[in-house]
Amino acid sequence: MAKIILTHEVSGLGSAGDVVDVKPGYARNYLIPQGFAVSWTRGGEKEVAAIRAARAARALATAEEAQALKERLEAVTIRLEAKAGASGRLFGSVKPADVAQAVEAAGIGSVDKRKIEVGSSIRSTGTYQASVRVYDDVVAQLTLEVVAQKA
Repeated sequence: MAKIILTHEVSGLGSAGDVVDVKPGYARNYLIPQGFAVSWTRGGEKEVAAIRAARAARALATAEEAQALKERLEAVTIRLEAKAGASGRLFGSVKPADVAQAVEAAGIGSVDKRKIEVGSSIRSTGTYQASVRVYDDVVAQLTLEVVAQKA
């Protein structure tokens, strides 16, 4: 097993600042090249402290604020416009960054794109579900309506 320090939240593994053990190939071939983790060293404890401080600064202040944001997210349907062909098939796909921009444009609040999980890739118009990790144990279910962009 390889010991690494996560620099970003990785679903099913941990959040930024956590020290975890993973298989060496997973760390070497995916986590480290994608920038999700760095190798653990004895001097890495300072880095862990810096990552946790940055995460705390970005995090919402309280669980009550997170709960309020969750309720606002679940109360509305987020409308996303994307370029699509005549059959409703998108030119590309909807990414978490697109969802974050749409949430902010709707006036609900800002959501970190790294905390948005879109189940399967969205490649056609229609209604979809996505989950947003608002706080440590608060997850909002977001309804997305993907429509063709008008020319």
